[in-house]
Amino acid sequence: MAFSYKRSIRVGELIQQTVSKLIRNIEELNTELVTIVGTKITDDLLSCRIYYSVLGSQEDKKKVNEILRKNTKEVRHQLALHLNLRRTPEISFIYDATNENAAKIFNILKQIEEEKN
Repeated sequence: MAFSYKRSIRVGELIQQTVSKLIRNIEELNTELVTIVGTKITDDLLSCRIYYSVLGSQEDKKKVNEILRKNTKEVRHQLALHLNLRRTPEISFIYDATNENAAKIFNILKQIEEEKN
């Protein structure tokens, strides 16, 4: 069976699904606030950036960032147990502000439209 896309993309999607489940087990993390929105993994599968977003205030974002950074090794260990890879990639959590940026742009465009009228 031939796949139409690269192995790194398939592994990245698998990591995204698995990490989404694993972060639910972090006790001090309010999981209703956190969403894993994507992953980017190198072609050699040794390094993976996991992008997340947070629904909440700046304080919530800082707290989630701190908790994820503190639990990175444990998440990687659990990832190794769940995935069947020769080597588990080094992971890093990166905040994704795409939704916030889109909302800012939308508000700017709305203001420009209101000024025209």
